[in-house]
Amino acid sequence: MAKAFTTKGVEAIKADPARRQEIPDAGLSGLYLIVQPSGVKSWALRYRVGGKPSKLTLGRWPIMGVADARGAAAVALEKVERGDDPAAEKATTKAARIEAQLDERDKFSNVVDLFLRRHASRNRRHNDVAAMFRREVIQQWGERKIGDIAKRDVIDVLDAVVDRGSPVTANRLRAHLNTLFNWAKGRDIVRANPLDGIKPPSPEKARTRVLSNDEIQWFWKACDKLGQPFGPLFKLMLLTGQRRGEVGGMSDREITGDEWVIPAARVKNGEEHTLPLSEAARDVLAGVDRISGKSGLIFTTTGARPVSGFTRAKERLDRLMIEIGNEGQRDEAELPPFTLHDLRRTTATGMAGLGFPPHVVEAVLNHRSGTRRGVAGVYNRFDYADEKRAALEAWARSVLALVNGKADNVVRMEAGR
Repeated sequence: MAKAFTTKGVEAIKADPARRQEIPDAGLSGLYLIVQPSGVKSWALRYRVGGKPSKLTLGRWPIMGVADARGAAAVALEKVERGDDPAAEKATTKAARIEAQLDERDKFSNVVDLFLRRHASRNRRHNDVAAMFRREVIQQWGERKIGDIAKRDVIDVLDAVVDRGSPVTANRLRAHLNTLFNWAKGRDIVRANPLDGIKPPSPEKARTRVLSNDEIQWFWKACDKLGQPFGPLFKLMLLTGQRRGEVGGMSDREITGDEWVIPAARVKNGEEHTLPLSEAARDVLAGVDRISGKSGLIFTTTGARPVSGFTRAKERLDRLMIEIGNEGQRDEAELPPFTLHDLRRTTATGMAGLGFPPHVVEAVLNHRSGTRRGVAGVYNRFDYADEKRAALEAWARSVLALVNGKADNVVRMEAGR
């Protein structure tokens, strides 16, 4: 004879390894305790709707106790009395919840987060990619399903970037979006890539801008006024010819004596780069106030992460250079636009002007192009350490001679546009 369930009684019921058990509760008609061969126990309600039998799973023991199970069963039976089917309602609610979860999973912003975490994080510049997505497309597309974004949407976004005067940014955005959608297609998140057939919005010309002798003088003095951390950081970019991220991420542990070893993980071509530091570069480093931190970073405001805010710092640098150029002048000085990457080209041009051959300049820049490309690059692994040191020392002397107003040993630099 069935008995009304109690907590002790349910606890005492043993599983039968050979069969599943359904034990009725005498305290409430239709309520059953399900005991699986594994020992798992749960509650279920059996009832009839429209003359047809139905079953509603209520919950698992012991999370749902005896009293809670009876309470849930009573609520369900009230619905049955009204002609409703609680099992059907539960299935509909569950389906809606699953559909909502799927919708959330396919939201453009969530797919971008997944892409950045699983794919783009391996890219040395994944933070730049993330920032571009946030700036250019997340606000417009973030809540949409990624599969609903069409070619027309992409074209509209790219055209808007071009129209505001940033054609190169539009080209970069197109490239990053193309990578994103191809990745999503490979993971069966989208069926097609809306970037297929969309060409770069604007042609790009190779930049030729180098700083002139006057501009180098203004630049150096402006860095002095700019102060830390960007003043010495920018000076090191000019003295070493290395990229913004490479100099900005420099740490004390990368420097041994007068050599700076940039690890492969921080280098664009993925190859560790050993760079002699000129006396001038070492003097700049010696003047940087350190912020203590486990990272050992040299250019940091937190001690944990490399410095950020290059755009604003560069804008301040430009203003200071113009102010310095105008000092004591009748005519207003002109400063054609230049980027921080143009400092690298200025360094390369300066070393070449001092008579150093292309393969030495490329070794300083850590380029695998021109004379160091292909088979020659594979078999010629000579580091040119002495040649790099001589080139960087000569370039540093030329820069300091310009800054100090000395004509000797100065290479003539003409501003490129």
